[in-house]
Amino acid sequence: MGKDKKSAKGKPKKIPNDVYEAELFRLQTEFVKLQEWVRHSGARVAVVFEGRDAAGKGGTIKRITEYLSPRVARIAALPAPTDRERGQWYYQRYIAHLPAKGEIVLFDRSWYNRAGVEQVMGFCTPQEHTLFLRQTPVFEQMLLEDGILLRKYWFSVSDDEQLRRFRSRMNDPVRQWKLSPMDLESVYRWEDYSRAKDQMMVHTDTPLSPWYVVESDIKKHARLNMMSHLLSTIDYHDVELPKVELPERPVLSGNYVRPSRSLSTYVDDHVATLIGDRE
Repeated sequence: MGKDKKSAKGKPKKIPNDVYEAELFRLQTEFVKLQEWVRHSGARVAVVFEGRDAAGKGGTIKRITEYLSPRVARIAALPAPTDRERGQWYYQRYIAHLPAKGEIVLFDRSWYNRAGVEQVMGFCTPQEHTLFLRQTPVFEQMLLEDGILLRKYWFSVSDDEQLRRFRSRMNDPVRQWKLSPMDLESVYRWEDYSRAKDQMMVHTDTPLSPWYVVESDIKKHARLNMMSHLLSTIDYHDVELPKVELPERPVLSGNYVRPSRSLSTYVDDHVATLIGDRE
């Protein structure tokens, strides 16, 4: 999809909901085809999602994986490293999550933590940060040479939109968990994160392993744009699936007798209570 059209007020014209839903489902259908091609061909696909907090990475990942098999496509969202992991080679714990034959792995943040939050918040030393910038292109070249299809996406959100999303989370009971003291620090350190991101791009946006920037002030646009682009970068094709035929109805022997319902513990009918309250 091309650049957003501008409205009379200079703001991007948002995609209508019905168009969005239709295109989202079409792209999700293509991701199912990609999944089957990956499973059949034995390809290994690793997709890195990076960007500021509240940039829309998680929502995009959810839409990609909604209809995919967790046995083929999985999400790697690693917590803070343990004491033991801090004593490892930095990339070691990420290597354990790389795709095997016939797998897709979506990294909801990745080894690039060292270029962002670790560097800005002082969780790594300047020497470790410098080493990361030098080693990462080599590390990624090794992955590519071994046959892994690596794609890297940076979700770019404006400071105004990020703050608006943070505020919307504060009173949302199902999204409050997404707001942490570290997120608030990202607001105060906006320029520090910007400089860190620029430095990261200089060293790791390479011809072999480029960064693709997704403008994400409008979440729905970001999702469709990113999903469409990722599919366009992989030369997948339809795979013939085995035909499955179901009988018109199960063939019963007539010798089975179901045990009494009183022998089992059933879940309470919560729905019936809700319906009764409305009557």
